[in-house]
Amino acid sequence: MTMVKKEPPTDKGEQTRQHIFECALALFREKGFDATTMQDVAARAELAKSATYYYFPSKEAIVQAYYEVVQSEQERIAVEALAQSKDLKSRLRSALQTKFDLVKDDRKLLGVVFRYTGEPDHPLSCLGKGTAEIRRRSIDIFRQAIAGEKLPRDLELLLPIALWALQMGMLVMFLYDGSANQRRTRRLADGALELTSKLLGLAKLPLLKPVRTKILALLQEAELLG
Repeated sequence: MTMVKKEPPTDKGEQTRQHIFECALALFREKGFDATTMQDVAARAELAKSATYYYFPSKEAIVQAYYEVVQSEQERIAVEALAQSKDLKSRLRSALQTKFDLVKDDRKLLGVVFRYTGEPDHPLSCLGKGTAEIRRRSIDIFRQAIAGEKLPRDLELLLPIALWALQMGMLVMFLYDGSANQRRTRRLADGALELTSKLLGLAKLPLLKPVRTKILALLQEAELLG
């Protein structure tokens, strides 16, 4: 697994937290999320159960920490990739594909967040309050990818959330894709971005401004946009 690239913690408490986190991830990968208990995590970490609960009150909290690590690593990689990509399609591809690269070995863990989609109050619901900050940061990567493009202001607001929604849909397919390196999903993503690049030229036309304005208003009313 190559996605976790945190600096070695210096604080003893942070070292303990990181140790528990790594032990839990190893168990999730070996046994699965459902079959792993907090007692299992404590035993693997060679700590008292109470000490494990001090750092992570639940298995869900460990998964939240995992998504935080993935998001932080994607931001780091994306900044470098976006700086090197000159055309829009390459930047969008970097923003989309880096998430695939980071979670490709943990697709079962990724599935946990989609499991609770229909439970808005669950901390792991991908559209719930518990993942709101991760969601905002994921959308912001696409916002950075289109930065510098000559786009109408309303399209600047609409495009990042549309691309994030595309990514979420692709991630569902990614979970089920048994092809080598999930090549089917990656090809579909590339094709979708190719189509997006072509449609963007049409979407920028002044003729479509009323349509863009209406969509923007609907998203704002649904509180999906600030």
